[in-house]
Amino acid sequence: MTMGLADHYSRFRVSERLLLTGHSHQAWPDVAFDAQQRAWLDAAELVDDKWERAAEQAVRVQAGFRLLLNDADGDIALAQNTHEAVVRLLSALPLDVRPVLVTTDAEFHTIRRQLDRLREAGIPVVKVAGRPADTLAERMARLIDDRTACVLVSSVLYETAEIVSGLDLVARACEDHGATLLVDAYHHLNVVPFDIRALGLERAFVTGGGYKYCQLGEGNAFLRVPPGCRLRPVLTGWFSEFAALEEMPPDATVAYGDGAARWAGATYDPTSNYRAAAVFAFHAEHGLTAERLRAISRHQVALLKGEFEALDIDRAIAHVEPMPDERRAGFLAIRALRAGDLCARLRRRGVLTDFRGDVLRLGPAPYLTDDQLSEAVRVIAEVVNDPRRRSCV
Repeated sequence: MTMGLADHYSRFRVSERLLLTGHSHQAWPDVAFDAQQRAWLDAAELVDDKWERAAEQAVRVQAGFRLLLNDADGDIALAQNTHEAVVRLLSALPLDVRPVLVTTDAEFHTIRRQLDRLREAGIPVVKVAGRPADTLAERMARLIDDRTACVLVSSVLYETAEIVSGLDLVARACEDHGATLLVDAYHHLNVVPFDIRALGLERAFVTGGGYKYCQLGEGNAFLRVPPGCRLRPVLTGWFSEFAALEEMPPDATVAYGDGAARWAGATYDPTSNYRAAAVFAFHAEHGLTAERLRAISRHQVALLKGEFEALDIDRAIAHVEPMPDERRAGFLAIRALRAGDLCARLRRRGVLTDFRGDVLRLGPAPYLTDDQLSEAVRVIAEVVNDPRRRSCV
């Protein structure tokens, strides 16, 4: 299965390289280069008046994320990265009266590191085992009570690509106890369809961004804010009061904008939004909907899985992380001895992958062909069976 997209990604040379890093950094279509140039030219032409043009790009990016969430009502606050979005939310929580944060031991470093540091500072953090993923939501929901300020959980686990089902149970428990829910959907969006209502997450915050499957590059993260939210983030930038800046008396209580503006930061580089707006338009033009991309991804991941398992490699050396195929999101996770060494050797052979702990991650993308994926598996077989590597195990 191929859509013949490689020509649109010529600057990333996707037809010349075996880029199995689509779960981490997908190639950008060539239109992103043109948009990035446009940002520079607008700045040169308009100087400080460029911000009106930049705001137009931001609106397009917000619409792109709203479409991926199938969310007509939620407000989309843009951020340079998810850490910026997450800490802004954490700063708005009533930790003085609801001091407990509930999360998992399978969260990406954005949440993992920040919550670990907050725990060092005396904030109670409860961690639920991320595995087995099919019971994670149920186990997490049981721990939520009236002392819980926020629950932070991923909809797809970043290490293995396993989809976490049943998050509506967590959402209902949060609503019953007045707690806030934050769902990290970074490994979900644009590779597995996301429907905020079907998932029962209408009252949840959702964070994610464009660095991975969306092909938007850096600087394009977001925080989806549930309708009517009145939380007041302590970490707040002056863009939040931008619309009323001229009217504010100097001694007024800190005011916030409406909707997404409540969560705004301050001066930022708008180049990333130009790029993202162009890429979202490119996806629409070529029919790259989340549903279509899911079909392509499932085919590609199944091809990688089938050809790898056909190698009949000793499971003690390397094996596919077991899970039902329908629960596997956008990449193939392979448990492997010395996964970092395997990743480095593959890179030297021209196959770009990455690893997390003892998991080698193989991430295809819609611009790769089946032949490229098969070639990558062939190289993996040679590297795994190389006597020089096996002598180091």
